[in-house]
Amino acid sequence: MAFELTEDLIEQIENFIEIGDNTAILELLNEVHHADIAEILDEITTEEATYLVKLLDSETTSEALMELDEDYREEILDNLSPQEIADELNELDTDDAVDFLSELDEDIQRQVIDAIEDEQHAQDIIEMLRYDEDSAGGLMAKELVRVRETWTVAGCVRKMRAQAQNVTRVHSVYVVDKNDHLIGRLSLKDLLTAEAKSKISDIYIPNVDSVNVHDTAEDVARIMQKYDLEAVPVVNDSGVLLGRITVDDILDFIRDEADEDYRMAAGISQVVEADDSLLKLTRARLPWLLIGMFGGLGAASIITGFNSIFETFPKLLVFVPLIQATAGNVGVQSSAIVVQGLANDTLKGNIAGRLLKECALALINGISIATVVLVISHFFFATSYLESISIGIAIIAVIILAALIGTFIPIILDKKGIDPAVATGPFITTSNDVFGILTYFLIAKLILGF
Repeated sequence: MAFELTEDLIEQIENFIEIGDNTAILELLNEVHHADIAEILDEITTEEATYLVKLLDSETTSEALMELDEDYREEILDNLSPQEIADELNELDTDDAVDFLSELDEDIQRQVIDAIEDEQHAQDIIEMLRYDEDSAGGLMAKELVRVRETWTVAGCVRKMRAQAQNVTRVHSVYVVDKNDHLIGRLSLKDLLTAEAKSKISDIYIPNVDSVNVHDTAEDVARIMQKYDLEAVPVVNDSGVLLGRITVDDILDFIRDEADEDYRMAAGISQVVEADDSLLKLTRARLPWLLIGMFGGLGAASIITGFNSIFETFPKLLVFVPLIQATAGNVGVQSSAIVVQGLANDTLKGNIAGRLLKECALALINGISIATVVLVISHFFFATSYLESISIGIAIIAVIILAALIGTFIPIILDKKGIDPAVATGPFITTSNDVFGILTYFLIAKLILGF
């Protein structure tokens, strides 16, 4: 049954919390999906959300807390004791538990781990905390179903039942040897249709795609997308099976990366929300605005250096905004295509070939735009033939230069191990403004013989 969150329902829940009517709350929220619980927690105050988390069973609230924004979840966790947090972690897979734990201070982390009842679960969490959060080890969960090649089909089914109790969703069954090296996967259809006394070694599929525990999250996403996998096993350098990464985990990473790239392209240097404090919003936006300001001052100083040309050809100044806008747009377009290609690993060929292609494309676009501008500038702005020609040639040169900058910088940053997303937005726009204006006036000065 669909659950509809209304203002009346929120008010009702808040009233029940205020008077401490736990029975009414439990009846109201009985069998409500954890995603809907998360929506409720997001609409009420931190104190009220903490009250609900303590009241409802951990199986429900642990999943609900995972749906919340990290900052808000951290506020709620700050109001819980280490034992109460441990109760939440007991209900989560290790990958989600690590996400929870990483948001806490190290001292609280130790207390929470000590309070976890399942020693194996606690040990798995400790192990996973050693890995970088953006690596395969940081994304994987330890919960999976593994079988040995020496087991019989009958024995395999019995042991799979025991393992599956700790796994939220069984995507794949992995086959290992006596030393836990991953050697293949098991088809459930083959398992169900095989004779009870048959060996797993006779029916398992030896080919299985896997990732190394130290592979980057980008590499994992690329492999899962390429082979259309719902889950991928994670092994160490020796080929020992350590865990598995499911498609929902990698989709969360891709979404976070896309959000980060969007922020960087927009000139926002850190994660912020619309309702964050003015100080945090300022810190996130001001650095790129300052870069843009200095770029603007650079462009202004270039214009000042060519003041004398305006006395003879004042109409050249009218086309400065056109030059800046065109250069910025071309640069952002080129860099966006390159950044997307780098992210998807679809950017093929060497740098020289890519730059040559961009030059050809920029030349075609430049000639098309320059032709239109030349006609408009001469007949609508009454510029002389030489002025119109200088403006048209300058536009072609500026478009080619902007395309080269937009292509070259992301590739170089990527080769240096820097996120190429920083090249888009304000950075490319500002640099192209400066170089575009300089190119414009140098060409005008050369053609007009000033």
